[in-house]
Amino acid sequence: MTKKDRLSGNEAAAYALKQINPDVFPAFPITPSTEIPQYFASFVANGKVNTEFITVESEHSSMSAAVGAEAAGARSVTATSSCGLAYMWEELYVAASDRLPILLTLVNRALSGPININCDHSDSMGARDSGWIQIYSENNQEAYDNIIQAYPIAENKDVLLPIMICQDGFITSHAVENIELLDDKDVKDFVGEYEPENYLLNPKKSFAIGAYSVTDYYMEAKVAQANAMKNAKQVILDIAEKFEKISGRKYGLFEEYKLDDADYAVVIIGSAAGTTKDTIDKMRKEGKKVGLLKVRVFRPFPGEEIAQALKDVKAVAIMDRAESFSSQGGPLGSEVMSSLYKANNNCKAVNYIYGLGGRDVTVDDMENVFNELENIHKSNEKYDTYRFMGVRE
Repeated sequence: MTKKDRLSGNEAAAYALKQINPDVFPAFPITPSTEIPQYFASFVANGKVNTEFITVESEHSSMSAAVGAEAAGARSVTATSSCGLAYMWEELYVAASDRLPILLTLVNRALSGPININCDHSDSMGARDSGWIQIYSENNQEAYDNIIQAYPIAENKDVLLPIMICQDGFITSHAVENIELLDDKDVKDFVGEYEPENYLLNPKKSFAIGAYSVTDYYMEAKVAQANAMKNAKQVILDIAEKFEKISGRKYGLFEEYKLDDADYAVVIIGSAAGTTKDTIDKMRKEGKKVGLLKVRVFRPFPGEEIAQALKDVKAVAIMDRAESFSSQGGPLGSEVMSSLYKANNNCKAVNYIYGLGGRDVTVDDMENVFNELENIHKSNEKYDTYRFMGVRE
């Protein structure tokens, strides 16, 4: 049985964690994710969960404590944003290489500098090669749903990787939306109990985690990680199918919105997908064949599937809320363009950098993007494949 409520994205994340009732939650606050451990701490204080809540002195210690707890056999979670994630950097790689299925609720925020506390994806995109599964949420409902699906994905025996559930700072984390919540028992049954095969506190089986890896073993360990990430793609789909049965909500590696017959498409991540859908609805009424591909899963990256979904479009705009400073575009742009190239897809593609530091994204902005795609397609002139949207003159 479900119930309807009105929650912010941070409240939705904390509520999902309450229903899961993890074993250990080390936390150090940083805007705009501070409210997640704040709300969860009240659940601990009121006896709603029996989680061991650990207040630490830094984000590095927070992830270190999560690594230690998970290695000991405890289901662990933490939350952070921006520079807090950057401070965890060393431990992100440790968690992934030690194959510890930790959950990180990440509220996306720009990295300093200049100092900025608003939304872009530079924090999580900076960690894209750390070996963590990355799933992004468009709205509060998706943040809630994705967290419930996180542990069954990460703890699968064919995966055993840490997982990062991302939502846009302030845009969703602090905005209140209508949301449908699942029954506590349904969530608990869906997530299940954590029963690791190997853990440090198992007295019947000696086990080492984080030992020094000499040349003879290091590369094989990385190949095993890579294979686990490949396995995660199918596991994500399997878990989404099971989740649909208890929620009625369907998830995949990405969402297609009016893409079937689209001549021009946008590929985007996060909350700006909602603005893009409004733009598409407006332009469809005007007879324009436009569509959207919203990336939900960035790691593992569904390149082949995205290329297949875009096979019939004439031009595509790939929207990055992070700048990779490669002089070629952003991280999503490079991944999608590479996938199109491998699939021999010759549609014209443009990579836009947008929304950095919380810069607004409007329906007019996205309409301009679609109009520029149409102009690019109809013109035989050379065009810039890497550009910025919404920059003040």
